[in-house]
Amino acid sequence: MTGPAHIRIDGLTFDYGGKRPAVDRLSFDIAKGEFIGLLGPSGCGKSTTLRMFAGLLAPTAGSITIDGRDIVSRPPWERNLGLVFQSYALFPHMTVAQNVAFGLSLRKVGKDEMRARVAEALRVVRLEAFAERRPAELSGGQQQRVAIARAIVIEPEILLLDEPLSNLDARLRDEMRFELRDIQTRTGITTLFVTHDQQEALTMCDRIAVMNEGRLEQIGTPSDIYDNAATPFVANFIGRANTLSAQGEGGRLRLGDVVVPAPANVPAGAAQAVIRPHVVRLTPSGPLMAEVTRRVFVGSMIEVELRLDNGQTLIADLRPGDPDDALAQPGARVGVDWRADDLRVFAA
Repeated sequence: MTGPAHIRIDGLTFDYGGKRPAVDRLSFDIAKGEFIGLLGPSGCGKSTTLRMFAGLLAPTAGSITIDGRDIVSRPPWERNLGLVFQSYALFPHMTVAQNVAFGLSLRKVGKDEMRARVAEALRVVRLEAFAERRPAELSGGQQQRVAIARAIVIEPEILLLDEPLSNLDARLRDEMRFELRDIQTRTGITTLFVTHDQQEALTMCDRIAVMNEGRLEQIGTPSDIYDNAATPFVANFIGRANTLSAQGEGGRLRLGDVVVPAPANVPAGAAQAVIRPHVVRLTPSGPLMAEVTRRVFVGSMIEVELRLDNGQTLIADLRPGDPDDALAQPGARVGVDWRADDLRVFAA
C-alpha cells in the first residue's frame, strides 16, 4: 500500500448457509486513490465482497471503514459510492446526458450545477459529442463509458466496478482497459475492481487481492503477485506455470535423482516446485534431461512440451530464432535449466 489506509476491510465474512462462508474473514487496507483489483475464479467471493461494500448485502461479521467510519450499518445511498455494473444498466428511453444526470436529480442538485457536472463527466470519458444520443445508438465501449460517467458525476468517495469489461469483445476490451485506468488516474477516485481476468488485473491495478474459496490468498502489486506468488494457488492462477513434484533435502531440491537450481531455505520433505514457462532454458546437455514431445508455433513464441526423465512434464516458452529454439525439435534430447531465483518452492 502506498499511503495511509483510506479503507479498512477487517474480518469481513458472509455466509449463505453453505458448507463454507462465501467470504471468510477477509482483511486488507486500501490507500486513497488506489486502484485495487479483486481477482479470482467464479465463486471465490469477490462479487459478494463488492455487494457488501455497496450495501446490497449485510455482512455476517466484520467491518468496512472509510477514514475510520464504519459504513456497514449505513444504507447504500448514504455511502457515497459510485457503482458500475457488468450490464451497465442504462435507461434506454433517456439520452446520454439524462442517464449521467440521473444520480444528481435524485440528490436534488440545481439545474445549472447539474448541467456543468454532466458536461464535465462526459468530457472526462470523451463523450461530449454524444450527450443527446440514446444508449441504443452507442457502441458497447461507449455505453460502458456512459455508465462510468454516471458513476463519477456524483463525485463518489469510492468507485466500485463489477466486471465492467466482460460484455465487450476482445479487441474493445483491450482498448477499454487503458481507457478505464486513464479515467481513474485523472479523477483520483479510490477504486475497487472485481474481475476474473488475470490480464485485466495485471495491466490495470495498483495492487491485486487474489481470492480463493472466500479467502484472501495474497495481496500485492502485479509484479509481486506474478513473480513472488505466496501460495501454489496464486502461482498457478496468475499467468501460466509448471508445477513439479519435488523433494527438499538438507536445503537442496531434488527432482527424481537430480538436484536442481532452487532458492535458499527449501522446505524439507515433499514439495511443489513452480516455474514459469518463459524462464525455462534448454541446453545441449545437463543434469536434468528431457525429451521434446511437442513444438507449437504461437506467434511471438514457440511453446515446447518437455517430458523429464522422471516422467513429469513441463512447458517452455522460447523465442523463434533463439539458440534454445534450435534445440527444440520433436524427439530431441535436451538439458533443462533455470535460475534458482526463478523457482518457487512450496511444502506439499
